[in-house]
Amino acid sequence: MAYTSIWSVKGWLGKVVIYAENPDKTENPAYFEKQGMTAEQAQGLSDVIDYAAQSRKTELTDESAEILRHYVTGINCSPETARDEMMAAKKKFGKEDGVVAYHGIQSFAPGEIDPDTAHEIGVKLARQLWGDKYQVLVTTHLDKASHLHSHFVVNTVSWVDGIRYHRTERDYYNMQIESDKLCREYGLSVIEEPKRGKSKHYGEWQAEKNNKPTYRSLLKADVDLAIAQSMTERQFWDAIKKMGYHVKYGQDITLRPEGKDRGLKLLRNFGEDYSIGGIRKRILANTRPQRRIVPADPPPKQLRFVGKLNKARRITGLRALYFSYLYKMGVLPKHREPNPKRVYFLFREDIRFIQNISRETRLLVKHGIDTAEQLAAHKDSLTQQVISLSSARKHLRYQTRSIGDEGKLAEVKTEIASLSQQIAGLRKEVRLCEDIDRRSVDMKEKIRIAAEEEKSNGKESKQHESVRGRR
Repeated sequence: MAYTSIWSVKGWLGKVVIYAENPDKTENPAYFEKQGMTAEQAQGLSDVIDYAAQSRKTELTDESAEILRHYVTGINCSPETARDEMMAAKKKFGKEDGVVAYHGIQSFAPGEIDPDTAHEIGVKLARQLWGDKYQVLVTTHLDKASHLHSHFVVNTVSWVDGIRYHRTERDYYNMQIESDKLCREYGLSVIEEPKRGKSKHYGEWQAEKNNKPTYRSLLKADVDLAIAQSMTERQFWDAIKKMGYHVKYGQDITLRPEGKDRGLKLLRNFGEDYSIGGIRKRILANTRPQRRIVPADPPPKQLRFVGKLNKARRITGLRALYFSYLYKMGVLPKHREPNPKRVYFLFREDIRFIQNISRETRLLVKHGIDTAEQLAAHKDSLTQQVISLSSARKHLRYQTRSIGDEGKLAEVKTEIASLSQQIAGLRKEVRLCEDIDRRSVDMKEKIRIAAEEEKSNGKESKQHESVRGRR
């Protein structure tokens, strides 16, 4: 059984091509940075780069690195010059703007296939889907034996006639159909009579696979809970609204959480059980409503204070923002188990990014960073260190060309490896600084929206209390 998907990428084509060929190369900014790129263009590739930063789950030895390079194939282009050839096709027909490429994936069931066969199937699939008109780079990633998957970077402009490739829902379907045919040909399992529905983005599929909450999964869980707590349809809609959802009635009910620009259609996204008829049937099937269990307050703890209160310094700025956000997510205090059902929707949705947020928090605390200026200064310092170490590493690599003594050559290579490790660590910290700069803006906005919603609910509650009092 193979999962398939394909999505558009905006930004700089070289960044996607190099990630697909080898995620480790994204550690070197010289490979993918381009002067003049806007923040919007860089953000368009954030999913690819974020995954690349986390995809090195096993270290590759020199021998396995050779194997990895073996699993890179170009269709209508050479792997070594794929980016340049794709850009040449765009320039030839004057179509350099808009979507620069489509990034597809074919991921196989754990333990069902070997790397050679996985890459062979990936190449055949790419030839059948795009080989007659488009340039495609096919790679097979070997993160670990249980996670073999192939990536496809498809140029949007045909090198034959210049016609743009526009991905449609039919393309999603055809990709899965052709993939299933190849799986049957190679004796692999397939999902017989798959149910048609709204396609998922790879990032969402990956999050659900790892049991991490997503926008769709959180909303679906809230609908299920509201159904379980209701004995009538009116009780269901009251429960949904109390959870903070805006409801748009129609043939397909749309729910939109507070703070989201767009909602989700229940029938379209989750199937017949979530149509208005399906919801009614599920409510009527309840014999008794499920009650929300409110956990008892823990017993008070006795703490002994040491020191003077007037010397305690209050945390402000970015550190205070991150600590406040972690508390609202239900992560802090440290031994408090996160309970998504008790957390505001916008904070619950970010629980899947908890590891990234924790790393960013540790960086802020470690270096005492509270302001945007301090963050920018720290990032500049890291960048200068990267430039200095990269220069030293480049000089050592030149030396290896003229060293004849094996012992001396081994020493230099060890020093190069040490510098590479230091550079990788510094670049990860630079990326954390960039993520903090971006995420802090989102955090402030979500906290503002949640505060306004809480204030609004408080006013509404007081109005109801006054009405009851007069009665």
